[in-house]
Amino acid sequence: MNTADIEALVAPVAAGHALEVDRLEVLSAGKRSVVRVFLDGDGADGRGPSLDDIAAATRAISTALDEADVTKGRPYTLEVSSRGVTRPLTEAKHFRRNIGRLVAFSLAAEEVTGRVLAANDAEVEIDVNGARRAIPLADVRRAVVQVELNRPVPDDVEADDSAEDEES
Repeated sequence: MNTADIEALVAPVAAGHALEVDRLEVLSAGKRSVVRVFLDGDGADGRGPSLDDIAAATRAISTALDEADVTKGRPYTLEVSSRGVTRPLTEAKHFRRNIGRLVAFSLAAEEVTGRVLAANDAEVEIDVNGARRAIPLADVRRAVVQVELNRPVPDDVEADDSAEDEES
């Protein structure tokens, strides 16, 4: 199976669902192959795709692969998921999609962890223990989202929840 051919087929299908292919892997698994497609996108709230977005794209990708026969009749297993929380943040869009999350940064001279407040093409603004700090993206060697079991809920989400409670 040719990875380039599969990506050429899958990318427009993902784009039709307002998603992009973050990466694609084709692995041999005995007589079968495993086609792994990792998707990303802004999603309805600008913070990444929902499970429903991924599910709809998965159905369309499966149909497209079957119809195009890029596997040349060889059996394969299709696995589609989001890019994953453990993947390093490398582009401005990754930081933008993770506003509100805690991120650990490796910079040239230091390690710093802060909550992403905003991001643009040049820098990411974070909160470090109550102090705002701008970090140029060019200075970021590595940045990874920190998994939080009790992540703080943003004020706008709390306001939406209380409005719903009042309507009930």
